[in-house]
Amino acid sequence: MVISPTDSNNFSNANDPLFLWLLSIKKELDDWYSGNRSGGDLDNLLSDCISTFKNNAQYRNDLRFLKIWFLYLEGSKDYENIFREMEENEICIGHSLLYEWYAYFLEAKGKWKEAHIIYHIGISRKAEPIEKLKWAQSLFVKRMSERLNTSSLGKVDGGEQVELGMKLINPWSAFIVEELLKKIHPRITKYDGYHLSKKAYSGKVALSSLKKSSRNKIIEIGGKKYQIKGCAGQGGFAQVFKAYVDSNPDDAVALKIQRPAFPWEFYMYRQLDERISGKQRSSFGFAHKIHIYSDCSILICDYLAHGTLQDAINSYVVTGKFMEEVLCIYYTTEMLYMLETLHSVGIIHGDFKPDNLLIRYSKDDLSEEEFKDRTGSWLDQGLYLVDWGRGIDLQLFPKNTEFTGDCRTSGFCCIEMQEKKPWTFQTDTYGLCVAVHMMLHNTYMEVERKASDGGYIYLPKSSFKRYWNVELWKALFTELLNVKPGNNDIELLRSLRKSFLDYMHDNPLLIKKLKGLLVKQRGTLCSA
Repeated sequence: MVISPTDSNNFSNANDPLFLWLLSIKKELDDWYSGNRSGGDLDNLLSDCISTFKNNAQYRNDLRFLKIWFLYLEGSKDYENIFREMEENEICIGHSLLYEWYAYFLEAKGKWKEAHIIYHIGISRKAEPIEKLKWAQSLFVKRMSERLNTSSLGKVDGGEQVELGMKLINPWSAFIVEELLKKIHPRITKYDGYHLSKKAYSGKVALSSLKKSSRNKIIEIGGKKYQIKGCAGQGGFAQVFKAYVDSNPDDAVALKIQRPAFPWEFYMYRQLDERISGKQRSSFGFAHKIHIYSDCSILICDYLAHGTLQDAINSYVVTGKFMEEVLCIYYTTEMLYMLETLHSVGIIHGDFKPDNLLIRYSKDDLSEEEFKDRTGSWLDQGLYLVDWGRGIDLQLFPKNTEFTGDCRTSGFCCIEMQEKKPWTFQTDTYGLCVAVHMMLHNTYMEVERKASDGGYIYLPKSSFKRYWNVELWKALFTELLNVKPGNNDIELLRSLRKSFLDYMHDNPLLIKKLKGLLVKQRGTLCSA
């Protein structure tokens, strides 16, 4: 989609400082189309124009300026952040063209789910003309249906694919997610902590004013005041902030603000509450409540201050060192335990990676005798899995359902996704393998096919160091990268975990070393 900024009747306006910029941009465009200039010259001009006028209220609702933004966005790899900046500066947020153009841009890039969400955002904001936007959305849905109906796997109905009598469903397609939300609506409204409002969020401090650098702003949610202490994370449609409840530093929470409203993650947290009991529950994130508004949702969760497994890995990368093998073994057993627990109750996380694994530390001293059984102070030590927006509840699907679709997270697409084959738990177990590889090698995992017993198996390209316990690591990657349909995933995870724990238990000095490394790591991450 190429947008020219020259179709305006306002060029003769003497009080229009944008006018001269438009003429320069038109000249650069003409030169670029004729091949006389490089795209870099145009990009620099567009960037300078945007920097000059983005805070100028005169052009906030000017469609000419909107087109300049889109010219710049089209040529950038960082288009998601550019669109976020447009929203933050409220560039034509009340005009339907903002959402139509960006949704069309995303559709052209194959990001259909994201495009579908953009239409919803525009409609929830009542962007004008609203009927034109709804019509554009209906055409989009029609195009999506036609694409799905002509897919190579056969006839599609509502995002489901049928191949050889077996249902294959993309659990993350916009259509399936919408249907599941309708299905769970009567149940989710009865959950403790669910608060629904048909109105838009109307606090004194606009949520759109919250930036990465925001600190000490007070926002009101459900009668409570939350003091923003900084941005803890940001994605395409959500921001996570650390906040103090009623300005109390001893009561810190994480606020996840998402547009449009997305109650699915809250539903997944409540499934964890219902299906996972006692000591096992402490390994997974906890949601206190969610407030649903017509324009957004705010999920309020526990906040952990010690960083993520990714932070721990990075602390070694920046020094050119590698995580000690005993620490890799410990976190591997933690991850195996997590997936064993989740999969046994019919839950797939769907976005299993070091960024979503928070590190937690016990307040009490760790006992070597309690390590193997994961009791005592070890219960409060380890990893804590968060971000359940892509979680899959198998109980909502027919028995033995297999899935299709791409997780779209670079480096974490399982082999089945890469080869367009059906998958279930492999999306999680592959994520575990990537996380382990990152701990061992400081790099993402690349796999290759190797001949084995008349067939082939998948293994990481990176070799194992001789001084490692090679048999343990080889068994882990061989088993988890080559799971066959029908294999008992839970028994496999349990068996692998036991092999690592037995190795540690047979070498008591390793547990003592592990305790020292965890103390050292805590000091490093907490001071960072």
